[in-house]
Amino acid sequence: MTALDVTPVGAAAPEHIPYDLPKPVRWGGTSLVLVLLAAFPLLFPNPAVTSIGVFTMIFLVAACGWNIFSGYSGYISIGHAAYYGIGQYTVALVVLHLKVAAGWDSFELLPLAGLVAAVLAVPIGFLLLRVRKHTFIILTVAVMFILQLLAFNLTSWTNGSGGLELPFPTWTGSFFNEPFYYVGLAAAVVACVISWWVRGSKYGLGLLSIRDDEERARGLGIKATPTKLIAYAMSAFFVGIAGGLYVTFVGSVYPQFGFDPNFDLAVAVLVFVGGIGTLSGPVIGALLLIPLQQYFYLQFGNANLFLIAYGVLFILILRLLPGGIAPAVTQLWRRFLVARMLRAAEPPRPPGGDRATPAAATAAEGRDETP
Repeated sequence: MTALDVTPVGAAAPEHIPYDLPKPVRWGGTSLVLVLLAAFPLLFPNPAVTSIGVFTMIFLVAACGWNIFSGYSGYISIGHAAYYGIGQYTVALVVLHLKVAAGWDSFELLPLAGLVAAVLAVPIGFLLLRVRKHTFIILTVAVMFILQLLAFNLTSWTNGSGGLELPFPTWTGSFFNEPFYYVGLAAAVVACVISWWVRGSKYGLGLLSIRDDEERARGLGIKATPTKLIAYAMSAFFVGIAGGLYVTFVGSVYPQFGFDPNFDLAVAVLVFVGGIGTLSGPVIGALLLIPLQQYFYLQFGNANLFLIAYGVLFILILRLLPGGIAPAVTQLWRRFLVARMLRAAEPPRPPGGDRATPAAATAAEGRDETP
Protein backbone atom coordinates (compact mmCIF):
# COMPACT_ATOMS: atom_id res chain seq x y z
CA MET A 1 0.00 0.00 0.00
CA THR A 2 1.37 3.40 -0.94
CA ALA A 3 0.75 6.83 0.49
CA LEU A 4 -1.75 7.52 -2.28
CA ASP A 5 -3.80 4.50 -1.26
CA VAL A 6 -4.48 5.93 2.18
CA THR A 7 -5.07 9.53 1.16
CA PRO A 8 -8.48 10.72 2.47
CA VAL A 9 -11.17 11.62 -0.05
CA GLY A 10 -10.97 15.29 -0.91
CA ALA A 11 -7.35 15.59 0.25
CA ALA A 12 -4.50 16.39 -2.08
CA ALA A 13 -2.13 13.50 -2.77
CA PRO A 14 1.29 13.85 -1.12
CA GLU A 15 4.24 14.66 -3.27
CA HIS A 16 7.14 12.25 -3.73
CA ILE A 17 8.20 10.80 -0.38
CA PRO A 18 11.97 10.25 -0.07
CA TYR A 19 12.93 6.77 1.03
CA ASP A 20 16.24 7.59 2.70
CA LEU A 21 16.97 9.93 5.54
CA PRO A 22 17.74 13.55 4.53
CA LYS A 23 21.27 14.19 3.30
CA PRO A 24 22.18 16.52 6.20
CA VAL A 25 21.17 13.77 8.63
CA ARG A 26 23.09 11.10 6.75
CA TRP A 27 26.28 13.09 6.23
CA GLY A 28 26.09 14.59 9.69
CA GLY A 29 25.63 11.17 11.24
CA THR A 30 28.52 9.75 9.20
CA SER A 31 30.81 12.59 10.23
CA LEU A 32 29.86 12.18 13.88
CA VAL A 33 30.57 8.45 13.78
CA LEU A 34 33.98 9.06 12.17
CA VAL A 35 34.90 11.65 14.79
CA LEU A 36 33.86 9.35 17.63
CA LEU A 37 35.76 6.42 16.16
CA ALA A 38 38.88 8.54 15.67
CA ALA A 39 38.69 9.79 19.25
CA PHE A 40 37.85 6.40 20.75
CA PRO A 41 41.41 5.44 21.86
CA LEU A 42 41.87 8.91 23.36
CA LEU A 43 38.61 8.73 25.31
CA PHE A 44 39.14 5.13 26.46
CA PRO A 45 42.90 4.49 26.70
CA ASN A 46 42.47 1.29 28.73
CA PRO A 47 44.29 -1.49 26.78
CA ALA A 48 41.44 -3.94 27.40
CA VAL A 49 39.00 -1.49 25.82
CA THR A 50 41.21 -0.54 22.88
CA SER A 51 41.81 -4.23 22.10
CA ILE A 52 38.04 -4.58 21.71
CA GLY A 53 38.20 -1.61 19.35
CA VAL A 54 40.84 -3.37 17.24
CA PHE A 55 38.70 -6.49 16.87
CA THR A 56 35.73 -4.27 16.01
CA MET A 57 37.67 -2.63 13.17
CA ILE A 58 38.82 -6.02 11.86
CA PHE A 59 35.28 -7.33 11.69
CA LEU A 60 34.00 -4.05 10.27
CA VAL A 61 36.39 -4.37 7.31
CA ALA A 62 35.35 -7.99 6.80
CA ALA A 63 31.63 -7.21 7.11
CA CYS A 64 31.79 -4.39 4.54
CA GLY A 65 33.69 -6.67 2.17
CA TRP A 66 31.25 -9.55 2.68
CA ASN A 67 28.31 -7.24 2.04
CA ILE A 68 29.73 -6.06 -1.30
CA PHE A 69 29.19 -9.55 -2.66
CA SER A 70 26.54 -11.32 -0.60
CA GLY A 71 24.49 -8.23 0.23
CA TYR A 72 24.39 -6.79 -3.28
CA SER A 73 24.25 -10.00 -5.32
CA GLY A 74 22.03 -12.09 -3.05
CA TYR A 75 24.52 -15.00 -3.05
CA ILE A 76 25.01 -15.80 0.64
CA SER A 77 28.55 -17.02 1.27
CA ILE A 78 29.38 -18.96 4.43
CA GLY A 79 32.92 -19.68 3.30
CA HIS A 80 34.68 -16.32 3.29
CA ALA A 81 36.87 -17.57 6.12
CA ALA A 82 38.88 -19.07 3.26
CA TYR A 83 40.09 -15.58 2.30
CA TYR A 84 40.41 -14.56 5.94
CA GLY A 85 42.89 -17.41 6.40
CA ILE A 86 44.64 -16.68 3.10
CA GLY A 87 45.24 -13.11 4.26
CA GLN A 88 46.67 -14.34 7.56
CA TYR A 89 49.03 -16.86 5.99
CA THR A 90 50.13 -14.42 3.28
CA VAL A 91 51.30 -11.87 5.84
CA ALA A 92 52.83 -14.51 8.13
CA LEU A 93 54.81 -16.24 5.36
CA VAL A 94 56.13 -12.97 3.90
CA VAL A 95 57.13 -11.66 7.33
CA LEU A 96 58.95 -14.87 8.28
CA HIS A 97 60.65 -15.63 4.95
CA LEU A 98 61.60 -12.09 3.97
CA LYS A 99 62.43 -11.04 7.53
CA VAL A 100 60.06 -8.10 7.47
CA ALA A 101 60.37 -6.02 10.62
CA ALA A 102 57.40 -6.21 12.93
CA GLY A 103 55.40 -3.04 13.39
CA TRP A 104 54.80 -0.43 10.74
CA ASP A 105 56.58 -2.43 8.02
CA SER A 106 54.16 -5.33 8.43
CA PHE A 107 51.23 -3.00 7.81
CA GLU A 108 52.52 -2.46 4.28
CA LEU A 109 51.75 -6.12 3.59
CA LEU A 110 48.01 -5.70 4.13
CA PRO A 111 47.27 -4.72 0.50
CA LEU A 112 49.31 -7.76 -0.57
CA ALA A 113 47.18 -9.98 1.65
CA GLY A 114 44.03 -8.60 0.06
CA LEU A 115 45.48 -8.92 -3.44
CA VAL A 116 46.46 -12.59 -2.96
CA ALA A 117 43.01 -13.35 -1.58
CA ALA A 118 41.35 -11.59 -4.53
CA VAL A 119 43.52 -13.38 -7.11
CA LEU A 120 42.76 -16.79 -5.61
CA ALA A 121 39.08 -15.85 -5.41
CA VAL A 122 38.86 -15.54 -9.21
CA PRO A 123 39.25 -19.25 -10.11
CA ILE A 124 37.36 -20.33 -6.99
CA GLY A 125 34.52 -17.94 -7.71
CA PHE A 126 34.45 -18.95 -11.38
CA LEU A 127 33.63 -22.50 -10.28
CA LEU A 128 31.30 -21.68 -7.40
CA LEU A 129 29.21 -19.05 -9.17
CA ARG A 130 27.95 -21.58 -11.67
CA VAL A 131 25.48 -22.77 -9.03
CA ARG A 132 22.94 -20.89 -6.92
CA LYS A 133 21.15 -20.76 -3.60
CA HIS A 134 21.71 -23.69 -1.22
CA THR A 135 24.23 -25.40 -3.46
CA PHE A 136 26.37 -22.27 -3.55
CA ILE A 137 26.27 -21.98 0.26
CA ILE A 138 27.36 -25.61 0.71
CA LEU A 139 30.20 -25.28 -1.78
CA THR A 140 31.55 -22.14 -0.11
CA VAL A 141 31.71 -24.02 3.19
CA ALA A 142 33.43 -26.94 1.43
CA VAL A 143 36.11 -24.65 -0.03
CA MET A 144 36.83 -23.20 3.40
CA PHE A 145 37.31 -26.66 4.93
CA ILE A 146 39.47 -27.80 2.01
CA LEU A 147 41.83 -24.87 2.58
CA GLN A 148 41.84 -25.62 6.31
CA LEU A 149 42.91 -29.21 5.61
CA LEU A 150 45.61 -27.96 3.25
CA ALA A 151 46.92 -25.69 5.99
CA PHE A 152 47.09 -28.67 8.34
CA ASN A 153 48.92 -30.86 5.83
CA LEU A 154 51.27 -28.46 4.01
CA THR A 155 53.65 -28.51 6.95
CA SER A 156 56.62 -27.26 4.93
CA TRP A 157 54.78 -23.98 4.42
CA THR A 158 52.33 -23.64 7.26
CA ASN A 159 53.99 -25.77 9.98
CA GLY A 160 50.72 -27.67 10.25
CA SER A 161 48.98 -27.68 13.61
CA GLY A 162 52.07 -26.06 15.15
CA GLY A 163 51.14 -22.78 13.46
CA LEU A 164 53.35 -19.80 12.68
CA GLU A 165 54.57 -17.26 15.22
CA LEU A 166 55.30 -13.69 14.17
CA PRO A 167 57.64 -11.27 15.92
CA PHE A 168 55.89 -8.65 18.03
CA PRO A 169 56.24 -4.94 17.30
CA THR A 170 58.77 -2.90 19.20
CA TRP A 171 56.16 -0.65 20.78
CA THR A 172 54.77 -1.83 24.08
CA GLY A 173 52.60 -0.64 26.94
CA SER A 174 49.33 1.21 26.54
CA PHE A 175 50.37 2.39 23.06
CA PHE A 176 50.43 -1.18 21.67
CA ASN A 177 46.83 -1.27 20.42
CA GLU A 178 46.56 2.22 18.90
CA PRO A 179 48.49 1.60 15.64
CA PHE A 180 46.42 -1.50 14.90
CA TYR A 181 43.23 0.39 15.69
CA TYR A 182 43.93 3.33 13.40
CA VAL A 183 45.16 1.12 10.55
CA GLY A 184 41.98 -0.91 10.92
CA LEU A 185 39.90 2.28 10.95
CA ALA A 186 41.57 3.46 7.73
CA ALA A 187 40.92 0.10 6.07
CA ALA A 188 37.30 0.20 7.24
CA VAL A 189 36.82 3.67 5.76
CA VAL A 190 38.21 2.49 2.42
CA ALA A 191 35.94 -0.58 2.49
CA CYS A 192 32.88 1.56 3.24
CA VAL A 193 33.74 4.04 0.48
CA ILE A 194 34.16 1.24 -2.06
CA SER A 195 30.86 -0.27 -0.92
CA TRP A 196 29.17 3.13 -1.33
CA TRP A 197 30.67 3.53 -4.82
CA VAL A 198 29.56 0.04 -5.89
CA ARG A 199 26.05 0.62 -4.58
CA GLY A 200 25.57 3.84 -6.55
CA SER A 201 27.38 2.90 -9.77
CA LYS A 202 26.03 1.41 -12.97
CA TYR A 203 27.92 -1.75 -12.13
CA GLY A 204 26.21 -1.86 -8.73
CA LEU A 205 22.78 -1.51 -10.36
CA GLY A 206 23.57 -4.58 -12.43
CA LEU A 207 24.61 -6.42 -9.29
CA LEU A 208 21.38 -5.46 -7.52
CA SER A 209 19.33 -6.54 -10.54
CA ILE A 210 20.98 -9.97 -10.28
CA ARG A 211 19.91 -10.11 -6.65
CA ASP A 212 16.31 -9.27 -7.57
CA ASP A 213 15.94 -11.52 -10.63
CA GLU A 214 19.02 -12.98 -12.26
CA GLU A 215 17.23 -14.45 -15.28
CA ARG A 216 15.57 -11.14 -16.07
CA ALA A 217 18.90 -9.34 -15.59
CA ARG A 218 20.48 -11.67 -18.13
CA GLY A 219 17.61 -10.95 -20.49
CA LEU A 220 18.29 -7.22 -20.16
CA GLY A 221 21.87 -7.74 -21.31
CA ILE A 222 23.73 -7.86 -18.00
CA LYS A 223 26.70 -10.24 -18.05
CA ALA A 224 25.88 -11.98 -14.80
CA THR A 225 28.96 -14.18 -14.39
CA PRO A 226 31.61 -11.43 -14.80
CA THR A 227 29.53 -9.07 -12.66
CA LYS A 228 29.29 -11.56 -9.80
CA LEU A 229 32.93 -12.58 -10.15
CA ILE A 230 34.19 -9.01 -9.82
CA ALA A 231 32.12 -8.50 -6.68
CA TYR A 232 33.35 -11.82 -5.30
CA ALA A 233 36.98 -10.80 -5.83
CA MET A 234 36.44 -7.36 -4.28
CA SER A 235 34.80 -9.00 -1.29
CA ALA A 236 37.72 -11.42 -0.88
CA PHE A 237 40.16 -8.49 -1.10
CA PHE A 238 38.79 -6.77 2.00
CA VAL A 239 38.33 -10.01 3.92
CA GLY A 240 41.98 -10.81 3.16
CA ILE A 241 43.02 -7.42 4.51
CA ALA A 242 41.04 -8.14 7.67
CA GLY A 243 42.89 -11.44 8.02
CA GLY A 244 46.26 -9.77 7.53
CA LEU A 245 45.48 -7.18 10.20
CA TYR A 246 44.33 -9.91 12.57
CA VAL A 247 47.54 -11.93 12.30
CA THR A 248 49.75 -8.89 12.83
CA PHE A 249 47.75 -8.01 15.94
CA VAL A 250 47.55 -11.48 17.46
CA GLY A 251 51.05 -12.51 16.37
CA SER A 252 50.27 -16.09 15.35
CA VAL A 253 48.19 -18.10 12.90
CA TYR A 254 46.87 -21.66 13.16
CA PRO A 255 44.77 -23.58 10.60
CA GLN A 256 41.76 -23.96 12.88
CA PHE A 257 41.73 -20.24 13.67
CA GLY A 258 42.77 -18.92 10.27
CA PHE A 259 40.08 -20.89 8.44
CA ASP A 260 37.51 -20.66 11.20
CA PRO A 261 33.82 -21.35 10.39
CA ASN A 262 32.86 -19.23 13.40
CA PHE A 263 34.25 -16.24 11.52
CA ASP A 264 31.78 -16.76 8.68
CA LEU A 265 28.86 -17.05 11.06
CA ALA A 266 29.94 -13.94 12.95
CA VAL A 267 30.28 -11.81 9.80
CA ALA A 268 26.93 -13.00 8.45
CA VAL A 269 25.25 -12.21 11.78
CA LEU A 270 26.73 -8.70 11.80
CA VAL A 271 25.43 -7.88 8.35
CA PHE A 272 22.00 -9.45 8.84
CA VAL A 273 21.47 -7.63 12.14
CA GLY A 274 22.56 -4.29 10.72
CA GLY A 275 20.73 -4.75 7.42
CA ILE A 276 22.01 -6.88 4.55
CA GLY A 277 22.42 -5.09 1.26
CA THR A 278 22.51 -1.63 2.87
CA LEU A 279 25.41 0.77 3.23
CA SER A 280 25.11 1.30 6.96
CA GLY A 281 24.10 -2.25 7.89
CA PRO A 282 27.63 -3.70 8.28
CA VAL A 283 28.73 -0.62 10.22
CA ILE A 284 25.80 -0.80 12.63
CA GLY A 285 26.18 -4.55 13.09
CA ALA A 286 29.92 -4.42 13.75
CA LEU A 287 29.84 -1.42 16.09
CA LEU A 288 26.96 -2.91 18.05
CA LEU A 289 27.65 -6.63 18.24
CA ILE A 290 31.43 -7.03 18.30
CA PRO A 291 31.90 -4.98 21.52
CA LEU A 292 29.02 -6.92 23.06
CA GLN A 293 30.53 -10.20 21.91
CA GLN A 294 33.92 -9.31 23.39
CA TYR A 295 32.30 -8.14 26.62
CA PHE A 296 30.31 -11.38 26.93
CA TYR A 297 33.48 -13.33 26.25
CA LEU A 298 35.39 -11.52 28.99
CA GLN A 299 32.53 -11.98 31.45
CA PHE A 300 31.39 -15.52 30.63
CA GLY A 301 34.16 -16.93 28.43
CA ASN A 302 35.28 -19.70 30.76
CA ALA A 303 31.94 -21.51 30.63
CA ASN A 304 31.13 -20.54 27.02
CA LEU A 305 28.06 -18.76 28.35
CA PHE A 306 28.92 -15.82 26.11
CA LEU A 307 27.73 -17.88 23.12
CA ILE A 308 24.32 -18.27 24.76
CA ALA A 309 24.04 -14.57 25.55
CA TYR A 310 25.21 -13.62 22.06
CA GLY A 311 22.78 -16.06 20.44
CA VAL A 312 19.82 -14.82 22.48
CA LEU A 313 20.63 -11.23 21.52
CA PHE A 314 20.83 -12.18 17.86
CA ILE A 315 17.49 -13.99 17.95
CA LEU A 316 15.78 -11.08 19.67
CA ILE A 317 17.06 -8.53 17.17
CA LEU A 318 16.06 -10.59 14.15
CA ARG A 319 12.71 -11.44 15.72
CA LEU A 320 11.84 -7.81 16.41
CA LEU A 321 13.58 -6.35 13.34
CA PRO A 322 13.58 -9.07 10.65
CA GLY A 323 14.98 -6.75 7.99
CA GLY A 324 17.78 -5.46 10.19
CA ILE A 325 18.31 -2.27 12.13
CA ALA A 326 19.07 0.08 9.21
CA PRO A 327 15.95 -0.84 7.15
CA ALA A 328 13.80 -0.59 10.30
CA VAL A 329 15.01 2.95 10.98
CA THR A 330 14.43 3.94 7.36
CA GLN A 331 10.95 2.46 7.43
CA LEU A 332 10.08 4.37 10.59
CA TRP A 333 11.32 7.57 8.96
CA ARG A 334 9.21 6.94 5.87
CA ARG A 335 6.11 6.26 7.96
CA PHE A 336 6.71 9.51 9.83
CA LEU A 337 6.92 11.42 6.54
CA VAL A 338 3.76 9.78 5.20
CA ALA A 339 1.81 10.60 8.36
CA ARG A 340 3.02 14.21 8.34
CA MET A 341 2.18 14.70 4.67
CA LEU A 342 -1.27 13.19 5.12
CA ARG A 343 -1.99 15.51 8.03
CA ALA A 344 -0.88 18.47 5.94
CA ALA A 345 -3.07 17.33 3.02
CA GLU A 346 -6.27 17.04 5.07
CA PRO A 347 -8.90 19.71 4.21
CA PRO A 348 -9.36 22.39 6.89
CA ARG A 349 -12.15 21.76 9.36
CA PRO A 350 -15.01 24.27 9.78
CA PRO A 351 -14.79 26.72 12.68
CA GLY A 352 -17.36 24.71 14.64
CA GLY A 353 -15.15 21.65 14.69
CA ASP A 354 -17.09 18.43 14.27
CA ARG A 355 -20.47 20.20 14.52
CA ALA A 356 -22.39 20.53 11.29
CA THR A 357 -22.64 23.88 9.52
CA PRO A 358 -25.99 25.76 9.65
CA ALA A 359 -26.76 24.90 6.05
CA ALA A 360 -26.05 21.23 6.65
CA ALA A 361 -28.18 21.28 9.83
CA THR A 362 -31.13 22.89 7.97
CA ALA A 363 -30.90 20.29 5.23
CA ALA A 364 -30.84 17.50 7.82
CA GLU A 365 -33.93 18.92 9.57
CA GLY A 366 -35.72 19.09 6.23
CA ARG A 367 -34.99 15.42 5.54
CA ASP A 368 -36.33 14.44 8.98
CA GLU A 369 -39.73 16.20 8.50
CA THR A 370 -42.64 13.99 7.41
CA PRO A 371 -44.99 15.22 4.64
